[in-house]
Amino acid sequence: MNKVVFFAFRGDPMCFVHVLLNSLDMAEKGMEGRIVIEGEAVKIVPEMAKAGHFLNQLYTKVREKGLIDGVCRACSNKLGVVEAIEAEQIPLIGEMSGHPAMSEYVEKGYTVLTF
Repeated sequence: MNKVVFFAFRGDPMCFVHVLLNSLDMAEKGMEGRIVIEGEAVKIVPEMAKAGHFLNQLYTKVREKGLIDGVCRACSNKLGVVEAIEAEQIPLIGEMSGHPAMSEYVEKGYTVLTF
């Protein structure tokens, strides 16, 4: 099975849409396309959660399929979105000084792609 993890760092919605689309596409094709939200991208989670946001439907599909592994604990703290992430019931992760470690995914056979 093909295993990819998308580490999304950019908070630009027009970039992030590709993370959501590719993750869903992989899931539909029987592949594994996991998402880790890092850096400034953590701020996009509360925006996508709003019903009127143009990414809300894709975001909801991704969440329903359980494709988001987690959101960076350190960046969420620094950028003030911890409560919003917790409200979305997405795990805050950060085994590497508060940040998610790519090495854990590499050890599990994932290809790491950054956005």
